[in-house]
Amino acid sequence: MALKNINPTKTQAWKKLSDAYNSTSTIEMKSLFRQDNNRKEKYTIAYNNFTLDFSKNRITDEIFQYLIDLANETDLADGIQKMFSGDKINETENRAVLHTALRSFSGKEILLDGTNVMLEVKETLEKMKNFTNDVVSGKFKGYTGKSITDIVNIGIGGSDLGPRMVVDALQYYKNHLKTHFISNIDGDHVMETIKNLDPETTLFIIVSKTFTTQETLTNALTVKKWFLQSAKESDIKHNFVAVSTNLSKVYEFGIDKDNVFTMWDWVGGRYSMWSAVGLSISLALGFDNFKQLLKGAYEMDNHFKTAPFEKNIPVVLALISIWYNNFYNTDAEVVIPYSQYLSQLVPYLQQLSMESNGKSVDRDGSSVAYQTGNIIWGNTGTNVQHAFMQLVHQGTKLIPVDFIGFDESLYGNEDHHVKLMANFYAQSEALYLGKTKEEAHLELKLSKNHDKIGQLLPFKVFEGNKPSNVLVFDKLTPKSLGMLIASYEHKTFVQGYIWNIYSFDQFGVELGKEMANKLLKN
Repeated sequence: MALKNINPTKTQAWKKLSDAYNSTSTIEMKSLFRQDNNRKEKYTIAYNNFTLDFSKNRITDEIFQYLIDLANETDLADGIQKMFSGDKINETENRAVLHTALRSFSGKEILLDGTNVMLEVKETLEKMKNFTNDVVSGKFKGYTGKSITDIVNIGIGGSDLGPRMVVDALQYYKNHLKTHFISNIDGDHVMETIKNLDPETTLFIIVSKTFTTQETLTNALTVKKWFLQSAKESDIKHNFVAVSTNLSKVYEFGIDKDNVFTMWDWVGGRYSMWSAVGLSISLALGFDNFKQLLKGAYEMDNHFKTAPFEKNIPVVLALISIWYNNFYNTDAEVVIPYSQYLSQLVPYLQQLSMESNGKSVDRDGSSVAYQTGNIIWGNTGTNVQHAFMQLVHQGTKLIPVDFIGFDESLYGNEDHHVKLMANFYAQSEALYLGKTKEEAHLELKLSKNHDKIGQLLPFKVFEGNKPSNVLVFDKLTPKSLGMLIASYEHKTFVQGYIWNIYSFDQFGVELGKEMANKLLKN
């Protein structure tokens, strides 16, 4: 069944939110905290070692209720149920949206056109497990009989960003295999990656649903040519595997049928790392850690499906984002993980959010008259404090922030971690508190610049009242990372659903490719 077609701006909740914005747009968070000693507790959601504190936002109890009303009036519950049930909610491509089936541990059937997709999912996971164990143990050999030492993932978009991000984020848990990623069609990128690799001990994973993606196939053929400088055509089957549905093209390339892992059209590219597209993750971390990643996402799926909206982490994140995007007319959101391991999280979230919700036509095919999508940007930890946080603190733009942190470090260096987390919490506090003219005056009076108070005072004042969410996990593990990624996936879905757009196609990706092909033919 199709998603409901409800223009959010025609709802009573939207009208109430507009009225509330007009009357409270200058609302001060400091006064909200003074009026309610329990504000932090009231606006904190805790779930399985994951805590979201959204108290430092420009929302009153009344506004928060209107946001929940917006979710109810647009019948978000119906959309969630249809996604998990396998309805073909990707209507423009006539596809179901079942990435959640890839990480389901419920033991229940998930039917698509009368077929239980979980049978194929379990079969593929078992194949990934056996293959991973064979490669990691050294049982799987390259063409000269040597064990594999390096893995190269060749893919682009969802076939690259997700696996690359996870492998980088969880490198603490990596085994002895070295992992590399080739995505850009830039030939220098390819040659720089392979120049020090040994073809005898390198396993190449070509990830392409159609096995026709220009960037991936160009890169794969360049790598194949390099490989054949020291090997024979018949050796390709020992050092190349594929994740694809186009078996004829895969066999034509020289890959053995036993080394092909399937993909399904009911999984969008940017949601595919949970499938065999995540083979590089499984190989780099071991299958048990890959399974924990899936379990973390499964836990968040259950939370998203069952928690009431006011206590539902992805729903609350989405509604707050809509509040700023559509009523404050903010264009961007900053995501700042206080872990260097998560340096690839923002590029991953950029594709997830902007490719999904960068749409200007609603589910009825009409042009939308309100903002959709968000510009996502950011970087890691204290690095950003010495870069773009100046703009967030004292610039003229209102830019909501997501801070992501962990209670424990992985290597246990307490001195470093205490300082890191002090900065983590301080940034959120500083954004909302700011620094008043009186505070700045006193600070200057007590400093060596007391004779320049009049000159410096305007530059030392911070408006404050800048919004942020604080997301905290106990520790960066495969499971907690799975929960984090699934949270943002579902946030993206909720935003698109309420905006009445289709979040699962990406026709805008194709136009540039079409133009490039025309230029190549000329």
